[in-house]
Amino acid sequence: MAEFVGRRRELKLLDRELSKVVAEVGGARPGRCVLLRGRRRVGKSRLVEIFAERAEVPFLFYAATGASPEVDLERLGRDAQASSLPSAGLLAAARPSSWDAAFDILGATLPSDRASVVVMDEVPYLMDAEGNFEGMLQRAWDRVLETKPVLLILIGSDLSMMEALNSYGRPFHQRGREMVLGPLDPAEVGEMLDLEPQTAFDAALITGGLPLVCAEWSRGAGVWEFLADALDNPVSALLVSAERSLAAEFPQQAQARAVLSAIGSGERTFSNIARAAGGISAASLQRSLAVLADKRVIAAELPVATWPSKDRRYRVADPYLRFWLKLLGPAMAEIERGRGDLTLARIRENWTSWRGRAIEPLVREALARLLPDANLPAAPAIGGYWTRTNDVEIDIVGADREPVAKELLFVGSVKWLENSPFDRHDLAALHRHRAALTAEPVPVLAVSRSGIDCAGLDAAYGPAELLAAWST
Repeated sequence: MAEFVGRRRELKLLDRELSKVVAEVGGARPGRCVLLRGRRRVGKSRLVEIFAERAEVPFLFYAATGASPEVDLERLGRDAQASSLPSAGLLAAARPSSWDAAFDILGATLPSDRASVVVMDEVPYLMDAEGNFEGMLQRAWDRVLETKPVLLILIGSDLSMMEALNSYGRPFHQRGREMVLGPLDPAEVGEMLDLEPQTAFDAALITGGLPLVCAEWSRGAGVWEFLADALDNPVSALLVSAERSLAAEFPQQAQARAVLSAIGSGERTFSNIARAAGGISAASLQRSLAVLADKRVIAAELPVATWPSKDRRYRVADPYLRFWLKLLGPAMAEIERGRGDLTLARIRENWTSWRGRAIEPLVREALARLLPDANLPAAPAIGGYWTRTNDVEIDIVGADREPVAKELLFVGSVKWLENSPFDRHDLAALHRHRAALTAEPVPVLAVSRSGIDCAGLDAAYGPAELLAAWST
């Protein structure tokens, strides 16, 4: 990224942790640990580098490769030599043969009279099924590292493994503070790219807020200008980031990839996904869905209502990956032979319908951040409602809990079309669907890209109001 935008909250949290280390210099156990996790290419490493540069303290950044223990230990020595730790050369000269020895030497290189920062990136590459690395890390922390004024930041892209690192029963349990880094939010995307609210949401849906993809978007450029440039470059981040992430997360799980592709193509129900994935068995599909859910790649959702439902639906959780799987991945061969113009034409044809559904999770998240306001109460759960046959479908349902609610708080409709405001026909349809969900006159709201052209709503929100949810 040419310019570092956003991440104010995350930088503030890291600054706060470092300040606690500084305050305890000379104490018995001044060291602190942060476990930073987030999906690949959301900017975890860049965030930590910016933080360390601004902190102006001795700093070591180590990135594991996962090649072999010997290679990773050798890499630690090389990264130490490039660091600003005053005695980092000890690590390279000692050539430790185990992580136990490496941590002991690292502890000896850390200054005792001032704070320092040590970053270990891609920690899941070092973790093994037996928990050996975690045990060595725990012993080193308790015995050596925590006694030094150091902020240890452990980074990982495998979300489930990073969560496991700090879970009950594991060696490193409760030794680090967990921190999750998501993609740039729509407001940060709009700020970075100098876009109006409507286009900021479009950019967030296409890029997923991935900094590397956003960096290729010229400031102030529109959607079609950006896509035309990206599709003319087969190695653009927009095109290659998804494939690289999928290859890293599912190197030997072809069936999970097939299931993900089926969901990305637009299939949402269990039976349709099984059919689109090649007619795989129910048991195989369940295993693949569990793998994808465990890695937080997909979301499984149930209707929010005052009665239980088994009509579970699946969607790709990451907006960028959702866009790539539906509109870019199937066209990669076409793009690579220089016919990105055909892909662009196909995206134009499908853009309105794809965007209309893709925006709904962002709308719900924005409302969860905005409420309560003068018109609507806060809702602990905001989801949607649908029937198996889709004869009733409500985009927004606010409730006291999900999926089986005790009380429904409001219902709403999302109309995200160009030059087509929410009108009385849309309101009438919303009232009909509300009557199928509840007999109570719960408030009704509309979310519209192009404004409101009717009376009778309890609340209404447009792109600018939604974007403000991330700006506060």
